[in-house]
Amino acid sequence: MTIALQQKPIDILQKIFGYKSFRGQQAEIIEHIINGKDALILMPTGGGKSLCYQIPALCLEGIVVVISPLIALMQDQVDALKQLGIKASALNSSLSSGEASSVEELMLSGKLDIVYVSPERLNTERFLDLLTRCRLTLFAIDEAHCVSQWGHDFRPEYTEFSKLKEKFPDIPRIALTATADDLTRQDIIKNLRLENGKVFSSSFDRPNIRYLVTPKDNEKKQLLNFIETEHKGDSGIVYCISRNKVEQIAEWLKKQGYNALPYHAGLNNKIRQKNQDYFIKNDGVIMVATIAFGMGIDKPDVRFVAHMDLPKSIESYYQETGRAGRDGLPSNAWMVYGTEDIVKLRQFIYSSNANTEHKRIEHQKLDSLIGFAETMKCRRRVLLEYFGEKTENKPCNNCDTCLEPVTGFDATVAIQKALSCIYRTGQRFGAAHIIDILMGKENEKIKGFNHNKLSTFGIGQEYSKFQWKSIFRQIIAVGFVNVDMEDYGALKLTPDSNKILRGQEKIFLRNETIKEKSSKTKRTEPNKRSSFSAPAAEDLFQKLRALRLSLAKGQNVPPYVIFHDSALIDMIIAMPKNLSELGKISGVGQSKLERYGEEFLKAIKEHLYTNH
Repeated sequence: MTIALQQKPIDILQKIFGYKSFRGQQAEIIEHIINGKDALILMPTGGGKSLCYQIPALCLEGIVVVISPLIALMQDQVDALKQLGIKASALNSSLSSGEASSVEELMLSGKLDIVYVSPERLNTERFLDLLTRCRLTLFAIDEAHCVSQWGHDFRPEYTEFSKLKEKFPDIPRIALTATADDLTRQDIIKNLRLENGKVFSSSFDRPNIRYLVTPKDNEKKQLLNFIETEHKGDSGIVYCISRNKVEQIAEWLKKQGYNALPYHAGLNNKIRQKNQDYFIKNDGVIMVATIAFGMGIDKPDVRFVAHMDLPKSIESYYQETGRAGRDGLPSNAWMVYGTEDIVKLRQFIYSSNANTEHKRIEHQKLDSLIGFAETMKCRRRVLLEYFGEKTENKPCNNCDTCLEPVTGFDATVAIQKALSCIYRTGQRFGAAHIIDILMGKENEKIKGFNHNKLSTFGIGQEYSKFQWKSIFRQIIAVGFVNVDMEDYGALKLTPDSNKILRGQEKIFLRNETIKEKSSKTKRTEPNKRSSFSAPAAEDLFQKLRALRLSLAKGQNVPPYVIFHDSALIDMIIAMPKNLSELGKISGVGQSKLERYGEEFLKAIKEHLYTNH
């Protein structure tokens, strides 16, 4: 069947979005959708998923219905589309009844290309009935991992979307997500009834993100050093495991002179919304948050994501770090972690109300993340292989283990000493006490229990306290020792301990246990915007940013919906002299050229005049 297109996809891409060519599988996916077929689209954050339904919306007559759980993000997406001259609206609980009715009228009269709706609204009979009276082109289910109980952000309302196939059998449906392991993919296909759809899976690699992971050793100082060395003046997100820690870190960063805001579920809703809005619409803001913040955050110039604690799985880590560098410019994913993180997360799983099978899978996911943190291999390879992607056996040269290769050392004797000390103290004490015994510390607690009389007292003085903490972290991570939270964090031997105590197995650990690593990161490729050879270029970048911010504030929209940083950088490199030359820059479509072209050309001309 030949489908009459209003415009060709490539023409829309170039004229409206301002991009010269499609990336990866975009062209194939768009053709598949235009031909009325279902699909599951797996594409990394910043990989261009939204174009896969936005372009069909302009090629075909009718409305594309985008289902998204991200009410806070919908208006930003609508604002960005309107900047391009695309007719878009959102329907969610933030609208008054009058505003909602106006959007519904536009839908019925065929005056919208795209409408974003919340899952709760889509599931109402009233809204489904409204859709039967509209001309529909496509259903796009965003953040599709939410349909899976194994996904990192399960939403029960997503399980009701299977009814779309029954109620609208002739309307194609696509599911989109940036993170899904095999188990989650199977759930998406089954629960959304996409058995006959094609699976498009792009590479999960984000080559512009540098992965940096280091053990905790005065974590606040480590964070400050990282930000001051790498990201002064940049926007970033700092994730913490608890609300209390979020408040503490945000307040502490403020005292260090940074524009930092807290975000967690315990804050008043208005404060949360205000903080998020400020973060999105301003430059150089650091958001300190729990995982309550960020899914679908569309801010492209987040230059770093820092984790002050381990997340619960690789999926969560990948999703959260994916909020950095959506514009393709160099960005950092930085994380510190310690033994207490591993213990806390295992305790969460142990004490949850989930069934045995669910707990088993959660433990597996956590173990995979711990393996990623402790690896001596290229971190990028570990991440990609987790998502089932084949990789070449060569360094990526953009993660800490490639930039500063880590070797293993034979830790068998050190581990035997540690396990023996745990056994001789009756498996009743925590790591700090065991380390003090091994190092021969004559404190009151050790004397009180006569632990200075043990044969293991002082037998580990060849290692520093930092090094012993690292050894204990690693043996807890691999399961030679358990931490009993019901017994005040006492260390307990496991069945695997016996093999090591008997000398039946040699164990190699990361060499960081011998060599204390600096918390400073090795910066070999600075951010593109900071690497202008002439100070005048950096000066122009700041002028263009200020112009963009002024235009954005005038419309109450985020600066990035006008132009991304990458477009500003390309303007500085190309120095366009007229609208025709400016229009050739990636991300400058026809609508933006008409609206903003003259003002940006004027700023560039003034700069050239001043500096010549």
